Amino acid sequence: MNTYSYRNSKGNFVLCWDKGRFVNHSFKPNCMSTAHDFELAIRNIQPGEELTNDYGYLNVISPFRPVDEGTKRKAVFPDDLLNFYKSWDEKVQNVFSDIIWQQQPLKPLISDELWDKIHSIIEGREEMESILVNYFRE
Repeated sequence: MNTYSYRNSKGNFVLCWDKGRFVNHSFKPNCMSTAHDFELAIRNIQPGEELTNDYGYLNVISPFRPVDEGTKRKAVFPDDLLNFYKSWDEKVQNVFSDIIWQQQPLKPLISDELWDKIHSIIEGREEMESILVNYFRE
């Protein structure tokens, strides 16, 4: 369970049963989670390049040391979301408006209400919520 699941903001374990289980950790991820229950690419992803995200925002139970990527961070901790949410929010904010300009093959899985909210954020009628809402407070 711990290998292919993460904890959501309610503390429930979410099992990645689909291809999501193949997304690997990186301190230099090419994908980032949002406060809206979906992830997005935060930079161009090349054909054949693996999808990565930072496991620091997945409410891990125990710290772990992944492969050293030459970054300042060397370990993932349960409270990483509290420490890094501002920089992660900035990365999402930098590309959020691209959502409506890129082909979205999974759009049918997004409710009309959420799609309207995405447009409201992009148009400046609403503020983007912080990834911090995903933090599970024990």
